Amino acid sequence: MELFLERLITGLTNGSVYALLALALVVVFRGTGTLNFAQGELALFTTFFAWWLTTESIPVWIAIIASLIAGFVLGALIERLLIRPVQRRNDMAVLIVALGLFTGLNSLAGLIWGSETKIMPSPFPNGIDDYVSVGGARLYFDALGVVGALVALMIVLTLLFRYTRVGLHMRAVADNGESATLAGVRTSRILAIGWGLSGAIGALAGVLVTPLSPQQLGLTTMFHVFIAASAAALFGGLDSLTGAVVGGITIGVLEAMLTGYVSFIGGSLQQTSALFIIVAILFLRPNGLFGTKRLVRV
Repeated sequence: MELFLERLITGLTNGSVYALLALALVVVFRGTGTLNFAQGELALFTTFFAWWLTTESIPVWIAIIASLIAGFVLGALIERLLIRPVQRRNDMAVLIVALGLFTGLNSLAGLIWGSETKIMPSPFPNGIDDYVSVGGARLYFDALGVVGALVALMIVLTLLFRYTRVGLHMRAVADNGESATLAGVRTSRILAIGWGLSGAIGALAGVLVTPLSPQQLGLTTMFHVFIAASAAALFGGLDSLTGAVVGGITIGVLEAMLTGYVSFIGGSLQQTSALFIIVAILFLRPNGLFGTKRLVRV
């Protein structure tokens, strides 16, 4: 029982990280109707930025806030300077730009900060004795912090999309950009806000996951997280905040249980299992568990 609880807690913690990045993907999709394939590397770049600030004797919490601001600005600039010009001509070009950003941001991070593994300090107590015992299993404070951050972010995003003018405009633009423009919505401003918001959420996911990751902060740290987060977003539905959280938690727990109880599934097959989930979902349920089916009027 104790071992089961420890694996369950590990799955919930990893799933919370997947859900955070999946929320960033959903925010972009709900605001712009675009799947941002560069989301993981954008999170990686801002996490390197936060780490660099901590090496300059800046407190970790201030470094995290600065990385969130940097993520917002960088996301908005990417939308304004790279995505918007090509989206007007061809939607497929957006995919090419996103893939270019995927490799470009990774290479730029390596060029600026090097390819050596970095140690990102945790914003939460993460000593060997910083835990509470639940049913004999150890629940560490840094893992609790990740789950708490996910809950807080979910509440903020729900309030944003349901009760604010910006959230209403983002939903209108995602549903039909031309109609939203005719109704007086400043579409260009909303698109930039959507990409900026996803950049900030990605930065939060990056700075929280790296202290927990066995690989710490390296150029490949976010790759597996992005694959799992993409599976989570597709599993739950690309336009559903609840779906992103449910999908992230589900995949995190499944990974932990399969790795713990199915011996032939090691670290390398975790990514394969996530990719298998993506393919299975696209085949059986293209809109995900909570996704909205789009209607086409003729």
